[in-house]
Amino acid sequence: MYTYLLLAAIVMFASIFLHRLSGRLGVPALLAFILLGMLFSGDGLIKIHFDNYEFAEEICSTALAFIMFYGGFGTNIEAAKPIAVQSILLSSVGVIMTCGLVGAFCMLALHMPLIDALLIGAVISSTDAASVFSVLRSKRLNLKYNTASMLEIESGSNDPFAYMLTAVLLSVKAGEGGAGTVLYTVFAQLFYGGLAGILIAAASAWILKRIRFSAPGFDNVFMFAVVILSFALPEIVHGNGFLSAYIVGIVLGNAGIKNKRSLVPFFDGITGIMQMCIFFLLGLVSHPSRIPQVLPTSIAIALFMTFIARPVAVFVLLTPFRSKLRQMLMVSWSGLRGAASIVFAVMVMLSDSAYDVFHIVFCVVLFSILVQGGLLAPFAKKLNMIDENEDVMKTFNDYSDEVPVQFIRFRMTEDHPWTGKEVKDIINPPETILVLIQRGDERIVPNGSTKVKLGDYVVLSAKSPGDIEGIRLSEKTIREGSKWIDKPIRKLPNTDDRLIIMINRAGKILIPNGDTVIRLHDVLVINHSD
Repeated sequence: MYTYLLLAAIVMFASIFLHRLSGRLGVPALLAFILLGMLFSGDGLIKIHFDNYEFAEEICSTALAFIMFYGGFGTNIEAAKPIAVQSILLSSVGVIMTCGLVGAFCMLALHMPLIDALLIGAVISSTDAASVFSVLRSKRLNLKYNTASMLEIESGSNDPFAYMLTAVLLSVKAGEGGAGTVLYTVFAQLFYGGLAGILIAAASAWILKRIRFSAPGFDNVFMFAVVILSFALPEIVHGNGFLSAYIVGIVLGNAGIKNKRSLVPFFDGITGIMQMCIFFLLGLVSHPSRIPQVLPTSIAIALFMTFIARPVAVFVLLTPFRSKLRQMLMVSWSGLRGAASIVFAVMVMLSDSAYDVFHIVFCVVLFSILVQGGLLAPFAKKLNMIDENEDVMKTFNDYSDEVPVQFIRFRMTEDHPWTGKEVKDIINPPETILVLIQRGDERIVPNGSTKVKLGDYVVLSAKSPGDIEGIRLSEKTIREGSKWIDKPIRKLPNTDDRLIIMINRAGKILIPNGDTVIRLHDVLVINHSD
């Protein structure tokens, strides 16, 4: 056992080193993890003979569920609204179109049987969240027209559809029932997966909002268990666990739950481990000696998918929305394939396919990560798709430490000049704002008419980082069409339970008051009452 633990530690250290090295060389880190796994494989230098595809599929599927949850958790619904319909079409209809086009190519050009051709189309029909997220964020690709949000939502939500197609086609290949069985499989995947996701998300949000955990870190443990439950429960009843995990992530990521800031670094680490695990394990079960045999087929499929199937699906679905040509070209090129495709290919291998689907898809993924991922940044610049007003790093809905704010708390004594005064009559220190009044167990987000009483604890905010219990901050970017544009803060609707404590305006930090006017592209830092 200790030998395996030592080996696991060495692999993790190597993965961290390769992650840093890949960033300097401009090579996607996920490719480095795959190559490390191949190095340890039976055909590699270390020669670990591991060909348990069933075990690999179970481990990688579980890890993929965590990646899908975190993809949903990090999706900002408000930022996604303008492109939500396009993203969902790409992740559903786009997957079906890609599967059909690639399947037709494999059947007609490569002379594969119809069901095997469609299976290859199904397993590579979805773009990979881990690959897309990795490239977008490592390259800081701030894309125009909400394109980054479109790609993140598409890549985060299309794996369940590819999984469903793969499961349906495998049941057809196995001869398990007729049209009725196929229809029920589709129904079960969507209905049970969607229902489980909604119910688990609602229950988890209710618990997180109302229950204080007895020890620090237990909320992280609770969320870890929620992800496992959201994936495993629907799978037991033949539902779509990936769909359920993604829905739970979307709901919880956009809910006003406590301690969300602590969950972000926790799941950053968990997702990083899961990505290392998936790509290393898939590299480990591969046999590099078999790659030359499938390479011509793989390259043909990769070229067809990249330059024909993906662009056709994108242009057909986005043209009715009058999307710009350069945006559609950008979305077409950004259809990276990754771990999900290889995991689904393992499912096909377990069905005794006549073709080496695993290594065919393995090569397609390597091509996609290396060529498409490596050229994504220069392609975006060539198309003039970079927008300096956007920030792809602001994926998460909670407030991050990137904006410098600190908190000062002090008690109202009998002789303090603020005791007994209303907030509007208090003269604050320069560049500070009163953000919270703690009155016993009550926490009050004040407005101008709130009276400060003897014994209250008053919390002020100023520049520089910090944290204090009872304050929950969120970030809101003012976009085109917002009803807040050109309005002073005191005239904004329904502000009793929130307070704008800071504005980031083109990189300049403003401490606002009631007369401060909201402008387009302002980033507001808002304090909410719990």
